[in-house]
Amino acid sequence: MVEVTTSVWATGQQPSRVQRQGRYVPESMRHPGKMLPSIAARVIETYTASGELVVDPMCGIGTTLVEAAHLGRHAAGVEYEERWARLAVANLGHARKQGAPGFGRVMAGDSRHIARLLPDLVGRAALVLTSPPYGAATHGHIRSSRDTGEPGVRKWNQRYSADRSNLAHQQLPQLLDGFGRILAGCVELLRPGGVAAITVRPYRVRGELIDLPGHVHQLAEQAGLVFVDRIVCLLCGLGDGSLLNRASFFQLHEARKGWARGLPIHAIAHEDLLVLRKRPSPASAEPLVSSAGRTQAGTLLRGDQ
Repeated sequence: MVEVTTSVWATGQQPSRVQRQGRYVPESMRHPGKMLPSIAARVIETYTASGELVVDPMCGIGTTLVEAAHLGRHAAGVEYEERWARLAVANLGHARKQGAPGFGRVMAGDSRHIARLLPDLVGRAALVLTSPPYGAATHGHIRSSRDTGEPGVRKWNQRYSADRSNLAHQQLPQLLDGFGRILAGCVELLRPGGVAAITVRPYRVRGELIDLPGHVHQLAEQAGLVFVDRIVCLLCGLGDGSLLNRASFFQLHEARKGWARGLPIHAIAHEDLLVLRKRPSPASAEPLVSSAGRTQAGTLLRGDQ
């Protein structure tokens, strides 16, 4: 019987933009669904050691890879959208200029075939860290009438992709099928006993709460991973006896509309971090050598779409 624990991490003490300032190239803010750097860094510090390999199959602008490099780990990422992959390359190069000791590489391709895209890394990864998409668009950046003094809401940087093949465009059943295939491929990359950590939160569609963490938990176990921990990663800050709100304008707007209809809707103030392990095997995995991550920092490769 595997003992399952639950912890709370105070990862929202600073807003995302502050966590990224100077550490990532400014263009990184264009991506609408970035992982919080403090979450990535805490996971990597907790579940890996210096020189080990970290993989993100849906790496976006490279948050996982950058934080791994700064912590002296090597990293590899796959990103479907080439424009985000190029930003991941730029961020890795930026980290290298800042003295990050780790190396990384980025593959532009479809991570549903990740073991085929990264065959040299099969059985080598100490950690897979990633997050699924929440749809073709997110809240992005907004200015409300409160900010501008003009009626209406202006939005920008809210779309992942215009490519209809991107998983972000798929309905929930297709999204889950694709993400399940990604997890199955990641199991091949993990060494025996390696960790898969997935950040995920529930979301609402026309007011209905979708239990994406529950779905992802089931997919991960179907892929052969063993659930060992659930960590609550706070997106709000902890002040002196109070919580510092980090909820978006739209989260608060939806919550207020719900309360006006008599529905006790609350703004989500945390990410679920699901931690799972690959079953150990009697045979030892081949040790990680530096060449597994040591292409030039920020190399962009292309794989099959």
